[in-house]
Amino acid sequence: MMKVFWETLVELVTIPVKLGVMVFPFNLLQLVLTFLLPLILAAVLLRLIKLGLRTILDRSRINDLVVHRIYRGLKIFGRLVFLGIFAILFSRLFGAEIGRYVRLFFSFLSVPLIEAGGTKITLVTVIMTVPIFYLASWLGKLAKTFVNQAFLDNFNLDESKRFSMTTLTRYGVMVLTTMIGMSIIGIDLSSLAVLFGVLGIGLGFGLQGMVANFFAGVIIIFTQPIKENDRIVVNELEGTVVQIRLLSTVVSTLTHEIIIIPNSKLVDNIIHNYSYDDRQIVISNQVQVAYESDLHQVMDVLRELGEENPFTLPHSDVLVRVVSFDDSGITMKLIVWIQDVSKKYDALTWNNLHIWERFKEAGISIPFPQMDVHLKEESPLRGKGKAIRL
Repeated sequence: MMKVFWETLVELVTIPVKLGVMVFPFNLLQLVLTFLLPLILAAVLLRLIKLGLRTILDRSRINDLVVHRIYRGLKIFGRLVFLGIFAILFSRLFGAEIGRYVRLFFSFLSVPLIEAGGTKITLVTVIMTVPIFYLASWLGKLAKTFVNQAFLDNFNLDESKRFSMTTLTRYGVMVLTTMIGMSIIGIDLSSLAVLFGVLGIGLGFGLQGMVANFFAGVIIIFTQPIKENDRIVVNELEGTVVQIRLLSTVVSTLTHEIIIIPNSKLVDNIIHNYSYDDRQIVISNQVQVAYESDLHQVMDVLRELGEENPFTLPHSDVLVRVVSFDDSGITMKLIVWIQDVSKKYDALTWNNLHIWERFKEAGISIPFPQMDVHLKEESPLRGKGKAIRL
């Protein structure tokens, strides 16, 4: 039994590898020993060399920026070396017949997958679209940065207008680059329009959500209810807008959690935008004082610390109000303007901390809830009753 097993295993690893009707000039054992194993060893060796050089660079006294550039160059050099080793091992594996197999490979890639009018889409065409989309994305970002720095910096435009212009520029360059690239690789866009129209009928119902999010993204870009770096509240989630994309918006919450919100949800729901026109907002701190307190003194203390708050907007009014007379004490409110909404909770904490400290220094009491309970007793020897304070 074992003899039959070993004979079968030897035959399996020594017969030439086949792919359909194509027979390759190597067997499974040669594939492992002359290609896969040396390639894995080369990858491990390059990895160890990179880690060793990184350790040496980290322990050196070279500037961090220079170290980062050197390490980045080493990564690129390592990838080029690995590709060179791959090419050498690949050519050794196929031997003198490598040219024939390369021609067969490209002839396989050139087989039409879709024919629409005068356009033939092959695997080569599909592969060529990858660098086109990458180039379109890169040129879009480059155009956005160029327009922002070269033109818009010279005009006194608010953030919302700058955002709209740069975003439209980016997507316009991306669409134009994609159309030119598709034409270069031989795709007739007019014939594809008919194909996509037919496909759209079948896929339209299944892609309703995506289409809704796309048009919602366009609406957000044009109407600007939010823009990047805005502090917003949506569905009781407060955070900062990190990126607005065509289909979704990325929001970073106060706990540094990333929330991906479909654009249609932003258009359909009420958005609380703290920084729509500017980043200045009003905050308020409420505190109770005892009924025995001097309210004029309390108002002076609150107004003074509100003016000293480092987050307060310069030359703005600090308001102190008597809100209500409650069961346990008198409720007071301190109202101040702050310069940036991102410092809202810092400013609130600063006010609360200093209210506690200043009230202790001034002898102002912050009451706690209490209740007076009167117990009535019928016995004439016990008096009229006692009051117990809880």
